Amino acid sequence: MATLSQIALEAGVSEATVSRVLNSKPGVSEGTRQSVITALDVLGYERPTHLRQRSAGLVGLVVPELENPIFPAFAQVIEDALARRRFTPVLCTQSPGSLSEDEYVESLLDHGVAGIIFVSGKHADTRADHERYHMLLDRGLPVVFVNGYVAGIPAPFVSADDRVAMDIAVAHLAHLGHRRIGLAIGPSRFMPSARKHEGFVAALESLLGLPAKEARSWIAETIFSVEGGAAATEQLLEQGATAVVCGSDMMAIGAIRAARAAGLDVPHDVSVVGFDDSPLVAFLDPPLTTVRQPVAQMGATAVAALADAISGDPVASREYLFAPELVLRGSTGPAVSRG
Repeated sequence: MATLSQIALEAGVSEATVSRVLNSKPGVSEGTRQSVITALDVLGYERPTHLRQRSAGLVGLVVPELENPIFPAFAQVIEDALARRRFTPVLCTQSPGSLSEDEYVESLLDHGVAGIIFVSGKHADTRADHERYHMLLDRGLPVVFVNGYVAGIPAPFVSADDRVAMDIAVAHLAHLGHRRIGLAIGPSRFMPSARKHEGFVAALESLLGLPAKEARSWIAETIFSVEGGAAATEQLLEQGATAVVCGSDMMAIGAIRAARAAGLDVPHDVSVVGFDDSPLVAFLDPPLTTVRQPVAQMGATAVAALADAISGDPVASREYLFAPELVLRGSTGPAVSRG
C-alpha cells in the first residue's frame, strides 16, 4: 500500500487530508477527494472498497474496424464518456476474420448489456436488412447510431453533415481557382457516401455552374481504403482533375500516392482534401487539408442520448447532424494548368 506521504505528494495535499479521504471523514471538498483518488490511481494502487464507484452497467460499442484511425478516435471518446457516467464499455471490433455485427450483438445480449452504440455499422448500409435493429428496440434495449441513418427506426442517430462537408471542401478549392475537381468516394450504398455524393454534385452546380450530369462525371466510386483512394485518383487525373476531394483521410493518402506515381506534386500540380481529420494526418508530407468530423461532440451526444434512454428518460428519435469544419494544411494550393 502507498504511504500517506506518497499519496499526499502526488495529490498536492497534506497527509492529514489523505487520511480523512481514505477514512471517509468529513471536512474534505469533492475536488480534493477526487485529487486523492486520482493520486491512488496514478501510483497504481487499488482503491479501498468504499472509494470504488459501482458500474452503472455494461454498454456495447460496435465499430467496423480499427485500421482507419477515425474509428479508434470515436472509440476513445465514447469509452471515456461512458466511463465518466460509470458505465463499463465493451468494445466489439469487426476486423477481418472476427465476429460479424450480428454475432457481436448476440454476445452482448448474453452479457446483459444496458445498451449498444453502433458506429458506422449495418445501419449505414442502405442494402442491409435493418429489421435487426427493430428487434433490439422491441426488446426494450436502448440503442444509438453514429454515422448512418435509417428512416423508421425509433432511435437517436448522430451524424456528421456530409453534404455540408462537400460544400465547404469544394468552396475552398474553387476559391483557389480549381475548376476540374473530382471526388474519390466509397460505395454509394452507404449513407455517408450517398450524402457526400449529393453534396458534391450540388456544390459543383452552385459554385462552378456545372450541370448535374457533368458534375456526376467527376465522381469516382471505389472502396474506402488507401488503395481505393489511389485507384479513384488515377481515374480522375486521367480526366484532367487538378484537385481531388476524398471520402476519408485514408483515401486521401492513396490520392497523394497516385499523384506522385503519376509524376505530379501535391499541392503544386494536384490539390487533395481528406475527410475525418484523423490523428496524425497533420504530420503527413504534405500535411493533409481535410474536413474535420466533430468526433468529441458526436461521441458525447451519443453517450448522453444512450444514458438518458437507459435511465428511462425520453429521448428524441431523430437524427442529430453536426457541422464539419475545414482544416487548412499543406495539401491544397492554387490551381495550375496542366494543359
